[in-house]
Amino acid sequence: MPTAVEFIAAGSVSAAVLEVNPQDPKCDLQGLTDFNEEESTDYKLSILISLHPDKDEGTLLETLLASEGSVERSLECLKLPPKKRPAASATSYQSSLSSIIRTGKDGAAIKQLTKKEERSTSTPPRILKPTHHELVDESPTYKTNTFQLFDQVVSSPHTFCLYVDSWGEAAMQKTQYVYDGNNVEDVRRSLPRMRDASHKVRETVNQEITRRIRSSPTGQKLHHQSPHPWAPNTAFVNCYDGRRESVGYHSDHLTYLGPRPVIGSLSLGVAREFRVRKIIAMEDDDSGDSDAARKRADAKADAQGQLSIHLPHNSLLVMHASMQEDWKHSIAPARTISPHPISGNKRINITYRHYKPNLHPRFTPKCGCGVPTVLRVVQRQAGNRGKYIWMCYAGYVPGKEGCKFFEWAVFDEDGDPPWAEEAKGGEKQSSDAREKCPGENGDEYMKGGGEWKGGALGSVDEG
Repeated sequence: MPTAVEFIAAGSVSAAVLEVNPQDPKCDLQGLTDFNEEESTDYKLSILISLHPDKDEGTLLETLLASEGSVERSLECLKLPPKKRPAASATSYQSSLSSIIRTGKDGAAIKQLTKKEERSTSTPPRILKPTHHELVDESPTYKTNTFQLFDQVVSSPHTFCLYVDSWGEAAMQKTQYVYDGNNVEDVRRSLPRMRDASHKVRETVNQEITRRIRSSPTGQKLHHQSPHPWAPNTAFVNCYDGRRESVGYHSDHLTYLGPRPVIGSLSLGVAREFRVRKIIAMEDDDSGDSDAARKRADAKADAQGQLSIHLPHNSLLVMHASMQEDWKHSIAPARTISPHPISGNKRINITYRHYKPNLHPRFTPKCGCGVPTVLRVVQRQAGNRGKYIWMCYAGYVPGKEGCKFFEWAVFDEDGDPPWAEEAKGGEKQSSDAREKCPGENGDEYMKGGGEWKGGALGSVDEG
């Protein structure tokens, strides 16, 4: 079964489902060069990377181009003394996936994906270089995210900033939207080149959604998946400065995205490793310590293997519908990194998202603390896996305990909540809208709720 992730090679306009059979002989180095020389440049480059992991990708690409696309001649050239090799260009054009299966520090198999049908490549959009410059200039002003987790105050091991399309939307985000139980003070209007890039991302992601649905066994979208074209209106920009900055395994927040969301993730600057791990549900009869049960499930997931995706500069990763429900992803600390000519040791990651107007906090349930609730999906307990719940969010705020409110969430076939029709009257908001939150509009939908009983539903995860 394929993952819900698709990698789009640097500058490409198509992508492919990431599937690997660990028994596939193509995963072995032996025989990797035995293929048709008509293969794509990106496929050839991945072969060179697998055979010369100590060489930077810019050098390998220049060698391949100087050898007129011949892998055999490139390999011969790479055997020559350094002074006789084709010089690498001043800019590191990184555009491939690594191709060997290796083992992580915990002994779990990490499958790095390289099948030729997984990628295609074309000229990188010129639009992305100025976007990169814009964000590198802004990145020193980004902040870490601080929140409370298991009675401990923790900070994210990287910095970030939230961008929306207009100053009016930025004002609403600051006063009406809630993240980790708090309002976000620093919300910015998308930079001009960011908006230009979002058009390219939107076009490409929609092509991939259409292709993925058509190629599915049923030819139909998933239950709860939106039938409408994906239209990003919000972007989280993450900055990973240096090899140690990272983010642990998590699923992205669903509160404003709704069920089965699609996210387009654009990588700029230093190449980093994106790891994906299937979420394994705990058995319904798994009694005892829930933390121990979670660790057993994680160990089982690790034993089944992780997918490791190399994200080079100017590459787009599509997280399709069901990715956030069924998988966790992370950016692992790196042993070494290759500095980028523009951003140095930084990786800039733009995650484009579509916030659904009918999931504005004015419509969603509020808990006993008076705070808009967070939407989560049950991921760990087999009996309730895949069900959505609204839960208290206030406990994420340092120094606050929150309440135990929860309510089962209901969505229709297209992922819309019961109040979708009523919400349409409030969806149309001008770019300079600065209206005040109407208050308790969502309360009538809280019928049937109750108190969260701790372990009654099993562990529920979200990053």
